[in-house]
Amino acid sequence: MNQSLTLALETSCDETSAAVVANGRTVLANIISSQVPTHQKFGGVVPEIASRKHIENVIPVIDQALTTAGTTLSAVDAIGVTYGPGLVGALLVGVATAKALAFSLDKPLIGVNHLEGHIFANFLAHPELEPPFVALVVSGGHTSLVYLKDYNELELLGQTRDDAAGEAFDKIARVMNFPYPGGPYIDQAAKQGNPAAIAFPRAFAGKNGETKFAFSFSGLKSAVLNYLNSAAQRGETVSIPDVAASFQAAVVDVLVMKTLAAAEHAGVDKIVLAGGVAANSSLQAELTLQAPSRGLTVFYPPPVLCTDNAAMIACRAHYQYVAGDFSDLNLNAVPSLTLGDRQCGQLPAK
Repeated sequence: MNQSLTLALETSCDETSAAVVANGRTVLANIISSQVPTHQKFGGVVPEIASRKHIENVIPVIDQALTTAGTTLSAVDAIGVTYGPGLVGALLVGVATAKALAFSLDKPLIGVNHLEGHIFANFLAHPELEPPFVALVVSGGHTSLVYLKDYNELELLGQTRDDAAGEAFDKIARVMNFPYPGGPYIDQAAKQGNPAAIAFPRAFAGKNGETKFAFSFSGLKSAVLNYLNSAAQRGETVSIPDVAASFQAAVVDVLVMKTLAAAEHAGVDKIVLAGGVAANSSLQAELTLQAPSRGLTVFYPPPVLCTDNAAMIACRAHYQYVAGDFSDLNLNAVPSLTLGDRQCGQLPAK
């Protein structure tokens, strides 16, 4: 049986990644060049630096991916690439490279929505997983609930109205003097703290229409900052583990409640976690604890597939390839791309 090989690139933020995936499910290579050490001293990603690093790294990671996969450019069937959302300069490096490869090799070019890629990472980790299901996408800049009806049919149920969960984690971690990226440090500190120590607010508001599955974390972020600032002004010592645990519990409670409600609304029996925050141990544990009593099974990827990587982009690109959902050479970076969007150089599916 002939296999379909997809070469994909991911350069939306501060990881330069190239991957080769067979038949949409088998990862032959997933090379990731991380810029975290470069940006740590700035406390976050510096877009200009990220773009320059992508230019330096993109060809070497492609070469390494092909070598690791034991294949060549001529053997690849399609070229997938993240074209949004993300940092515009970073995205442009990947898009330009993918367009050059597709043109020179006369291979289909497939522009992939980065957020959809995060959802599809679950197909790589769980061969038995099939749609339909509800996906909770929680990454640095995005918190969304998505109903995936089929591989190429999805419905956005709700998203954040202000700060995403990952943004809240990063901002609170910065104030608490944790290194960048701060989410994993809060997760670790929370293990030593009491999640009921501080009564931080939960934003559950919204019972009808578009607000039912919407999120808001700005109020929680402000409450934590006010707590820390007030304690500092009074000269009080705070328990960092208790703050971390209480803050994390407030985020997780909202994410879990709304995800379970969305699954019931959609009438599915499967939930998947996607994005960087999907690696959070408390979120995984709480959702896995509560789901079975509602007849739901929970899936989430291993940490390497939660963070930005090209394997998930290759997986998403494969199913677009099967559907004839190609891009033309006018494909451009769309930094504000939303879930389900098809913009800038996307050809209609055949």
